Amino acid sequence: MIWRNLASNMLSLLVLLLAVAAGVIAWGRHEFTGPGPSAQAICVRVAPGASLSAVSQQLRDLGVVSNAYIFRTGADYTGKAQSLRYGSYLIAPGTSMEGVLDTLTAGGASTCGTEVTVRIGVRETAVVLRDMDPETGTFGEVAKYDPAAVSDVIPAEFAEAIEQPDARLRIAIAEGVTSWQIVEGLRAASFMTGEIEDIPAEGSLAPDTYDIRPDASRQELLDQMGARQAAFLQTAWEGRAPDLPYETPEEALIMASIVEKETAVAAERPVVASVFVNRLRQGMRLQTDPTVIYGVTEGRQVLDRGLRRSELDTPTPYNTYVIPGLPPTPIANPGRASIQATLHPDDTDYIFFVADGTGGHAFARTLDEHNANVARWREIERQRGLPADTPVQTE
Repeated sequence: MIWRNLASNMLSLLVLLLAVAAGVIAWGRHEFTGPGPSAQAICVRVAPGASLSAVSQQLRDLGVVSNAYIFRTGADYTGKAQSLRYGSYLIAPGTSMEGVLDTLTAGGASTCGTEVTVRIGVRETAVVLRDMDPETGTFGEVAKYDPAAVSDVIPAEFAEAIEQPDARLRIAIAEGVTSWQIVEGLRAASFMTGEIEDIPAEGSLAPDTYDIRPDASRQELLDQMGARQAAFLQTAWEGRAPDLPYETPEEALIMASIVEKETAVAAERPVVASVFVNRLRQGMRLQTDPTVIYGVTEGRQVLDRGLRRSELDTPTPYNTYVIPGLPPTPIANPGRASIQATLHPDDTDYIFFVADGTGGHAFARTLDEHNANVARWREIERQRGLPADTPVQTE
């Protein structure tokens, strides 16, 4: 009888312990996957070689997680205990322990702290220093300089920022820049290494923002840009609309570069592409100023004036007022949107367009419509006190 009661009590105790354990596990799982305690964005720095125990306590002290032990246990349970990646990470308000762990083990570029970006644009290259406000999680510009206007010694604040172990280093390439501009911009990136032997083929580089490591190779980044552009072009070519007047992906890339340079209005790209498609189909010359400008500058400078009549009349491989069809190469590095627009142009009857005074263009089907649009543009130029441009058919 005593043994039976003892066994019964032990069984009851075991059931109770199991119930308590199940409750603890359920509570721990809820704590691990539920919303975190932080009410604002918090920047967390994981030092190189930091242990899971130290990071767990750091997160608890910062108010990112509610319990360091549960965070460590969750990391062990999910197999990520040995996968912490050093760097600085911006943790959004209310992020769960599970989400925090995913962020700290994914690695990649720092998402908070100091950011140094070389912005390579059509008109200028600038090096920009930004710092993150940990309360809002937004970056604000602290300083900026033109690398072409300073000596080899960069400003001290930039040098100090680049030396920070968690600095985010970036190269931002604008759509429509030339390969020469990109190469010059990379040469101005003091935190990169290596020489660039040759300027890549025009149009072959993908405009984008690239996060890089300290002392990254300039040539390797160019290779990455080239691979990204080639991969996207091939994919876009395979999914192109039927019956386009391009024989090869390279011809489409040439047209995409023209579309890129003709308009900065995203919604206009497929319409502009349709104009040039219609001209090719009708055997008309493209008559587009950006190609003529490229023939004058070779993509090595901005032409801060209107084209001269002599330049429009002088035969060059890029003067589409003189030559039939496409120029021999792209005239810039087009972005994805222009490539897509070129391979999926709108279905229109337009064969002319001219600036409309709003940053966009007025399109026309006939020469009479176009002449009326040109007259309106000339009036806008007169009202603004601008010199009249050389009369052309596209802009």
